[in-house]
Amino acid sequence: MNELLRVTPAAVEEFNNFLSARDNEVVRELLRVVNKYGTPQEINAKAEAARQLPNLMNRLRNMNSPYLARLQWLIEERDKGSFVPISQYRRQVLGEKADRMFFKEGEAVTLEISALQYFPWLIAEAEQAILNQEIMPGRYIRVRKMKEQEGDQGDTLAMAAAMQIVGASYVETLDTKGTDGSNVHLGGPATITGYFGGIGQPNDHALKWVDEALYYYTNYGIKEVLNINPGTVFLGYMLYKLGIDISFKISVFMGNDNPYSVLWTLLMARLMARPDGSTPLAGFNLSNSVNNETIRQSSSIRSALGLEGHVRLEHHITEAYKSIVRQPYNRRDELVAIAAVVPNIAAKHEGGDPEREVTRAHPSDILDYFRSKSDLTPVEMAELERNYLDKHEAINNTARALTEKGLSFIAARKLHRL
Repeated sequence: MNELLRVTPAAVEEFNNFLSARDNEVVRELLRVVNKYGTPQEINAKAEAARQLPNLMNRLRNMNSPYLARLQWLIEERDKGSFVPISQYRRQVLGEKADRMFFKEGEAVTLEISALQYFPWLIAEAEQAILNQEIMPGRYIRVRKMKEQEGDQGDTLAMAAAMQIVGASYVETLDTKGTDGSNVHLGGPATITGYFGGIGQPNDHALKWVDEALYYYTNYGIKEVLNINPGTVFLGYMLYKLGIDISFKISVFMGNDNPYSVLWTLLMARLMARPDGSTPLAGFNLSNSVNNETIRQSSSIRSALGLEGHVRLEHHITEAYKSIVRQPYNRRDELVAIAAVVPNIAAKHEGGDPEREVTRAHPSDILDYFRSKSDLTPVEMAELERNYLDKHEAINNTARALTEKGLSFIAARKLHRL
């Protein structure tokens, strides 16, 4: 029976012929957008120059950004060794027995936080981490409007620089997404059933997503962006196949919630991989509803397709307290169990621990991601920063739980020495 499932070489050849055909309209439209920015080699060169830390710092200096001084402070504190080393952190948690334990660093869990909306929040987080000898995450997700942050005293530049300084990966969310009005027929609750077909990237918005991705790649060196639609996922594969070194992470809103949806996602990643086996799919969020067995099977599929070292499985450990999931939501115990057998997994924290959230006058709310900075009062901004620091606390609760079980984690690698 298994043999009946084989894909015929003829079908693969038809796929290749379709993609490479000169009269292929959908490919031609993609190449039209790419050509605006140059050849793949020119595009990568622009991104590499834009990403250089001295260039980012000079651009901040030229605009007299207040964020420059805070970046310089971050560099000084890093170089002084102000952040707790991993070995010392383990001794804080385990005492002297930490020195006799073996932690498998190659199977470490990536500590991930979402969403880092404003650069000053990162500095507040770093100050707290130094004061309390806490762990800074190794991965950050951003959902702030791109054009808004671009015009905010160099917020985009400061974040790009900070991620290099602390040694973390990060993801930006482009403005071309389903909530940007791309589907003109959708509104509020009165049109809710329309969302079941996907808010997505209808019509020409997929190409607009490519255009925006290349703009921020070439102007800021932003390499990794969020992806929410099957069409833009495929376009991301094609950009990478053309030689453009962009990458993306698939959002939880794509709904990968069983091993077969994961297989579907990873099959295309494998088919569109470069000759060296690499893929632009850096990671993807599984649905909040998945259990550990689905994660285990997904990991097996990933391994069978040779993608274990390329694609990170990202799992929500906490979620925003309001407007997204039923509470209380905390998957930490399940993470500790699965982390012992599944490598290259991320623990995403998008809310504080539920018992912390209920104490807040303003618990974290996923709808806050869509508020503009200009609409926030100083009191509201302080509340949102407090929500972010509660997520930082949740990160550290996870780091502690992993450590107590003899498991390792990936923090900001340039801040926390082994």
